[in-house]
Amino acid sequence: MSGSASELARRLGEHAEAVCREYLSNGHRSGNYWMVGDVRNMRGRSMHVRLKAVGGKAAGKWVDESSGEYGDLLDVIEQSCGLVDFREVTDEARRFLAMPQPDLQSRPSVAGRQSAAARGSPEAARRLFAMSQPIAGTLAERYLAGRGILLSPRERALRFHPGCYYRDLVTGETQTLPALIAAVTNLDGQITGLQRTWLDPSGQGKAQLTDPRRSLGDLLGNAIWLGRQPGAPVAVMAAGEGFETMASLKVVMPALPVAAATSANHLAGLILPPGCRRLYIAADADAAGRHGIERLSQRAGQAGILALVLRPHLGDFNDDLRHLGPAHLAAWLSDQFVPEDAGLFLPPG
Repeated sequence: MSGSASELARRLGEHAEAVCREYLSNGHRSGNYWMVGDVRNMRGRSMHVRLKAVGGKAAGKWVDESSGEYGDLLDVIEQSCGLVDFREVTDEARRFLAMPQPDLQSRPSVAGRQSAAARGSPEAARRLFAMSQPIAGTLAERYLAGRGILLSPRERALRFHPGCYYRDLVTGETQTLPALIAAVTNLDGQITGLQRTWLDPSGQGKAQLTDPRRSLGDLLGNAIWLGRQPGAPVAVMAAGEGFETMASLKVVMPALPVAAATSANHLAGLILPPGCRRLYIAADADAAGRHGIERLSQRAGQAGILALVLRPHLGDFNDDLRHLGPAHLAAWLSDQFVPEDAGLFLPPG
């Protein structure tokens, strides 16, 4: 049996309706077609998948009348699961078909198909971000609201994927789960990476996984930016490791540009925007991120930037926001800000 991509697509076509029920679950059968909103499994009727071969036309082929996209069932698996590596697509197809996984030397050929982005590359990050949707009205928005994080709809760094692919790094088992997608960008606003936070489908916080949050792409020097226009100078800003920490500060200071570097090492290497005069670095109550804070403070000082460390009242600033409330958090921060900045960014009183 051939291990080529075309052979996998043909085998999937033999079970087209079962594939659609698994990966396009928001659709329904209508005659010889499966109707759904799009290849990412949105609700609607603009995309139709042929379920049985007719007049020489193969089963499993699909077209989206709205966008003009078309393809086969491998594309359905790739897009609906949010996969960014072709090996993952074929692995998932083989899992569905209950076929044995090949060794590395006999991986399926990608001849005749568009090359997939390299695993973990900036292009892979951009593709997954493009596959996702705005968070308004989604489980991602509900998750953030449950953490006390209510952001302006103008924040374009955040997206939602209803069925993002997750692989257990120990067992190799795979599943698809909803995920909050946060874009990591450079100072020009170009996506270089992203962070995925897998969510519990029931809406009860993060998914019950060993590592429900993972990043990919080029992260060093870049960040999840909130409240900054690409390429624009920034006089005053805040930076820290975690996205939820920085988003919590953004809730009480909506005019302040903030950057989440995703880790202590990446915080240490954060590239600061031109024109920056004061940098507030968010710390956690523990000392895990001390290296990143000290290194970034040193680099800022060498560049003539005043660096000041913000310390939470509880474990981190999201704890402060959730348990003490935005007014208490703003009051707690007021004594840690330069008076000029406190008057500019913090609410009166």
